[in-house]
Amino acid sequence: MKQILAYSLLAAALASVVPTAHAQLMPSAQPAQGGSASGNGSLDRIVAVVEDDIILQSELDEAINAIVKQYAANPAQLPPHDVLARQVLDRLILMKIQVQQASNQNIKVSDQDVDQAAANVAQQNKMSPEQLRAAVEQDGYSYAGFRQQLSDQITAQKLHESVVRDQVNVTDTEVNNMLASPTYKGGEVHLAHIQISTPANGSASDIAAAQTKADETLKAIKGGMDFNAAAIRFSDAPDALDGGDLGWRRLDEVPPAFADAVTGLKPGDNTAALRGPTGFHILKLVETRQPGRQIVTEYHARQILIKPSEIVTPEQAEKKAQDIYTRVVDKKEDFAKIAKDDSKDNTTANNGGDMGWFAQDAWGQAIGAQIASLKDNEVSHPIQTDAGWIVLQRLGTRQSDLTDQLQRDQARQAIGNRKADAAYESYLREQRSSAYVNILVPELKDPDDKQASATPAQ
Repeated sequence: MKQILAYSLLAAALASVVPTAHAQLMPSAQPAQGGSASGNGSLDRIVAVVEDDIILQSELDEAINAIVKQYAANPAQLPPHDVLARQVLDRLILMKIQVQQASNQNIKVSDQDVDQAAANVAQQNKMSPEQLRAAVEQDGYSYAGFRQQLSDQITAQKLHESVVRDQVNVTDTEVNNMLASPTYKGGEVHLAHIQISTPANGSASDIAAAQTKADETLKAIKGGMDFNAAAIRFSDAPDALDGGDLGWRRLDEVPPAFADAVTGLKPGDNTAALRGPTGFHILKLVETRQPGRQIVTEYHARQILIKPSEIVTPEQAEKKAQDIYTRVVDKKEDFAKIAKDDSKDNTTANNGGDMGWFAQDAWGQAIGAQIASLKDNEVSHPIQTDAGWIVLQRLGTRQSDLTDQLQRDQARQAIGNRKADAAYESYLREQRSSAYVNILVPELKDPDDKQASATPAQ
């Protein structure tokens, strides 16, 4: 179950695991002595108010327990319980804010979206959906709460896409400049990081306090503390409870100042505290790897698409596709002419169904699987795809060196990802600073967080 928790509880900033209906039935404003309602029969209590929503003690306890279970083999890596509780609460608050902002933008998540996400979790853990449900419940969590958590994660992702969609544009000039820059660096790096944040519009004293904390963190690492343990204990980043692991990233995706700092490191080394727009960052280089030449098989093919419509049933579309296969294969009718007359694919019909040269899965997995199994000039039986029924003819294959094109594509993606990360981080900082957040439990207030520590106006 550890893998499931890592995917669903940590990677998604610890979304709420208590169903809304349960929260509404809890006795409000009745502080419990000793914790949540699930353990000793005492009343649940509200630990924080976030805009129009609340966070219950039971939500916080479940999220903390998930982290404790995750690190059961290395409990010393966790910070003191009060620090862990504040870290987890901050992530719950941030998720509540994102869900509410998504609601304000009319962003919705369907049951089908959640079903697919649950199926993905099951597949990643080599389980059936039924086994996943049993595993979640065996670990003491409600499956309804687990699905709500997945829904919140998808909601946050859709909000991210909505926020950055109109803000991120990458031009050919930017790509050219990146590739031509003498500072451009190829290859990939596996990084971990520690972020010591400064408040938006922070004062000189705020910056000095962050610098002091960064210095203390470096001192702890130099004194022998494991970097991942230091990230859990000191980092303010959303991935702190993952040990600050950033995974593999292309060097061109890393901000230039940080890329320069890690380029001279050996695996296992870390940087000094680097000043950035959001605070101070300490980076550790875990591993490096260099890209090779990208030689791929490309296929040349043509297609005829028959798709259902208001007047063509799925069964009729399948029968028509089968009839076309017979006309081409048995009656030797001209494929290109039939494509021009009957194909419903607007991008290829006028060209006789010609799809050009493409990598195997460029037109989707269904076509990709079929094209690889055909011989040159062979025509496939009708293939069912999301678009409809397709009759496919493979015309040829070739080996292509796509290194340069892929490098351009990767540079474009890297620039876009960098802009998107900066835009969304700025958005979240603004939303967090302007949101109404009232932490009702004094020991859960961060003494350095002036907003959370202040008593909101009544």
